[in-house]
Amino acid sequence: MYTFDSRVRYSETDERGLLSIGGIVDYFQDVSTFQSEELGVGIEYLKELDMLWVMSAWQIVIHRYPALGERITAGTFPYEFKGFMGMRNFFLDTDKGERLVEANSVWSLMNLKKGKPERLTPLMQERYVLEERLPMDYAPRKIAVPEGGERLGRFQVERQHLDGNHHVNNGQYIHMAMGYLPEDFVIGQMRAEYKKSAYLHDWIVPELVQDKDRATVSLCDGADYPYAVVEFTRK
Repeated sequence: MYTFDSRVRYSETDERGLLSIGGIVDYFQDVSTFQSEELGVGIEYLKELDMLWVMSAWQIVIHRYPALGERITAGTFPYEFKGFMGMRNFFLDTDKGERLVEANSVWSLMNLKKGKPERLTPLMQERYVLEERLPMDYAPRKIAVPEGGERLGRFQVERQHLDGNHHVNNGQYIHMAMGYLPEDFVIGQMRAEYKKSAYLHDWIVPELVQDKDRATVSLCDGADYPYAVVEFTRK
């Protein structure tokens, strides 16, 4: 298990003065990156091998949003590897041990030169210590999109949406999808399924399906194939 301590900053809060869902995702991306870097199997190691971890799915369950100034601990650990796939849990706790957020994620290890998935290297298998997975209610990796989606215009991928791998960062899709939620929608659970990568200047066509307690946003290309599907459940 790897953890780091922090304090909710003003820049991470939303209009309610609470840590935003985007801020939560950023903490989780950072803590997993920190762990990989300290284990010697981080970004530079992957670059040397022309490899990349690609996010396949997120499930984030929010019990309580921490407020501005609260002291928090972000943590993560892998709990299973299957061939080229890795499963990883995350959590966010207060400094007194209250569980604020818990999450599950599924990743795929890709060989960029070959353009296909690849198994973990022996060094990765040695360095990543598997732990027992969190006792949360695990949702399916794939998201069933209800029929009757409403198209909501289109927009273009800009440079601020990209990460160091030159495609849209997985957290950016969540920010994009959140823009189509009703103003009074407080997120209790967020699920995301990633289908393919979007790049600079690609056009994204959002499609929204919603009912009383759930909203599903498909972020599609011009041919109606989704780059990502993001499902929000009301708290």
